[in-house]
Amino acid sequence: MSGQAASYYNNEGFPQGQPQYPPNSGYEQQHGNYQPPNNAPYQQPAYQQPPSEPKPPQYHQNVPESGYTFDQAFKIEKPKWNDLWAGLLLIAVFLGYAAVSGLTIHKYATNKGFNGGGIYDSSNDFSLDTNTLVLFIFVLVVALVFSWLYFMGARYFTKTFIWATGILNIVFALATGIYYIARKQYGGGIVFLIFGVFAIVCFISWIPRIPFTAFMLQTAMDVARGYGHIFVVSALGGIVTVAFAAWFSVTMVSIYVAYEPDSTGNNPSCTNGGCSRAKVIGLVVYVTFAMYWVSEWIKNTVHTTVAGVYGSWYFFSKSAGGMPKGSTRGAFRRATTYSFGSISFGSLIIAFINMLRQACSVAQRQEAGQGNLVGSIFVWILGSIISLLDWLVTLFNRYAFCHIALYGKAYIPAAKDTWSMMRDRGIDALVQDCLMGPVLTMGSTFVAYVCALLSYLYLQFTNPAYNRDGNFTAVIMAFAFLIGLQVCQVFMTPIGSGVETIFVAMAWDPQVMINDHPDIYYKLVEIYPRVQQAVHA
Repeated sequence: MSGQAASYYNNEGFPQGQPQYPPNSGYEQQHGNYQPPNNAPYQQPAYQQPPSEPKPPQYHQNVPESGYTFDQAFKIEKPKWNDLWAGLLLIAVFLGYAAVSGLTIHKYATNKGFNGGGIYDSSNDFSLDTNTLVLFIFVLVVALVFSWLYFMGARYFTKTFIWATGILNIVFALATGIYYIARKQYGGGIVFLIFGVFAIVCFISWIPRIPFTAFMLQTAMDVARGYGHIFVVSALGGIVTVAFAAWFSVTMVSIYVAYEPDSTGNNPSCTNGGCSRAKVIGLVVYVTFAMYWVSEWIKNTVHTTVAGVYGSWYFFSKSAGGMPKGSTRGAFRRATTYSFGSISFGSLIIAFINMLRQACSVAQRQEAGQGNLVGSIFVWILGSIISLLDWLVTLFNRYAFCHIALYGKAYIPAAKDTWSMMRDRGIDALVQDCLMGPVLTMGSTFVAYVCALLSYLYLQFTNPAYNRDGNFTAVIMAFAFLIGLQVCQVFMTPIGSGVETIFVAMAWDPQVMINDHPDIYYKLVEIYPRVQQAVHA
């Protein structure tokens, strides 16, 4: 064993900081050594752990034979509220958001006649108004419908789902680029064409790994159909996110209505002073950050809840007592109590990176709208680098949240332990070769681009007075993109959660995969032979 691996385990052979269990507790007698059937494509005796390698903990030893709960199955020896500062800060930011929203919506309602009651009857010719609010309602409907259809595609057409995601992104990027060029928006058109070429290169590199990814996705879907309330959690999380996005849309429009200055003095909200462009920018930045943070917390709470269900399936579905009772409720209760601060902490990091990406998105569209090709491409490259950073941190976060779901640790210790464990076991190689994360990211991005394109077409056809010079096009498209992205990501979270939790559980105890889920293990060996070295490393 390497010195790195040895430092991760204690003298008794258990991972540092984890519950220790007595040896010779009967797990092997209960489960036996699995021998593959004669017609199995790969014949190999059950994995025998060398005496020098530490034996991972086995949850079966710590629970009654039947009738146990999620908290008993994944017991926290000394439960406490971890990373409480981050949870309290999230609550404070949310309360500030609610205060800003209440004040600005009140101003909007007071002067609703000036801002119109529909698409064309507004007297406002200098800031967002009811026309924009109608647009965001359309965007929410499109995001909801496309996200749900995308989720159902993943549920019923696993391999086709992966191919369709890559092809749709390529076609959409190229078609959008051609459309923008036809409209003489050369900067945006060239950027989208570059994005399409980049998507083609990425998709070609996917092809050898699609069978492995499709099998992992199918496994996650099979578990979701048979255990817990995973589809219900996905639907509820999506509905809550749509409701919050609707609230955000009204709030953002109300900020412009309440504080956007007008040189002619026509804005009735500004009759008593207090309006300024700086105030609008500051409040929009604040509510956007709050929206990112809260929606990321919703997404990661859904992920942590679902990870608890998949962890229960991995460790207990084939045990004598079966699945823990109330796995979904127990995992959700832990995510919203002891792990509330840890989830808030991880979500804060992603929210900050997403704010930077949002700023690049607005800047890129503004440069493209002004015909500045060099500036548009430069900002697009910067945004792509930030998107890559976002993907890396999100990947790191999601595996850490799987650990938090099962062990209730604080965010930083959980992240360190998870990656040390996965690296020591060799599971990190499987993670790198599995396309589940990129596929879901590209799918969510596709929905986001559809929403952004819808907002662009809406502005072109309705031609609101406040946007006759196109000054608000970039901002509105960026927020439409944001709404579509966040809604779809929450809907798709349970799908990725299943695959990620299986990887983390395999890293924690690969012997359970071989003994309790041999059909999955040997099918994996057939499709992806590297899995033998990975789980035995």
